[in-house]
Amino acid sequence: MSAVFVDAGPDVGAVWHFGEPVKEQRALEEGKAFANLGHLPALSITGVDRLTWIHSLCTQDVEKLAPGEWKSGYILDPQGHVEFPLLLVDDGATLFIFTEIATHQSLLTFLTSMRFTLRVEVQDASGEVALFKAPGKTDQIGGPYALVPRDEIANMTSNFSLTALEVGTWALDAHRVALGQPRFGFESDPKTIPNELGVLNIAVHMNKGCYRGQETVAKVFNLGKPPRRLTMLHLDGSGVDLPAAGTPVTLDGKNIGFVGTVARHHELGPIALALLKRSIPFDATVHVGSIPATQEEIVGQ
Repeated sequence: MSAVFVDAGPDVGAVWHFGEPVKEQRALEEGKAFANLGHLPALSITGVDRLTWIHSLCTQDVEKLAPGEWKSGYILDPQGHVEFPLLLVDDGATLFIFTEIATHQSLLTFLTSMRFTLRVEVQDASGEVALFKAPGKTDQIGGPYALVPRDEIANMTSNFSLTALEVGTWALDAHRVALGQPRFGFESDPKTIPNELGVLNIAVHMNKGCYRGQETVAKVFNLGKPPRRLTMLHLDGSGVDLPAAGTPVTLDGKNIGFVGTVARHHELGPIALALLKRSIPFDATVHVGSIPATQEEIVGQ
């Protein structure tokens, strides 16, 4: 089947599906799928101080990041809100960071401004390397991933196709929602702190040294629960249309949060991830716009 492409939004330019989204979702669940995520921008950082420098800025422990090891992380603002999402891998000489289209230029500007006298150089590497989701069972950070030079994309696609099915964002989103894995810009807003997303000890290392915003993360972790929680919603499927990302979620007419990623899952039907007030009982039926939905607790929340 021919590829159908995403024509707008955070995944513009990516393949939406190849005509068989159910088959694609099943292949993902079996670990027999791959995806070209080359639409996501990349930065490269070179220089002997690159790992210790990024380690001091982000939520993840990358000071001794081994070549080929993938880690997720965030850069927070001074109040502990998530500002930049990071997917990091080092090849032994260069640290590559993948981020979202919406945060690409601002992340490049921020990192460039933070170099000071350190021995690092920051460049836009979007034209040099591409991100692939590689075949294999999905891990905690959405991988396994592969770092692919742009001039080797065709060969990598051919090699992966020998044993796996290429899939698009429809399947990826449905699979990610079913696993309860958040994505920046969907399950987050300017007030989101990492504690609300279930990413502590995944994208946020809890035993590393200081970084910007750490005080908020530690305080909320040690003294109580965050004000909101990531929740999976099972939407009433009697209608045709799905709600858009950002649609308010209400209970008894009162706003209690918003939905992020919304997807049609081949077994679960219409599902979504939502950031809701923690005080809302799990057995309460909520509404996404006019669509009723039941809640399912995500492990770790």
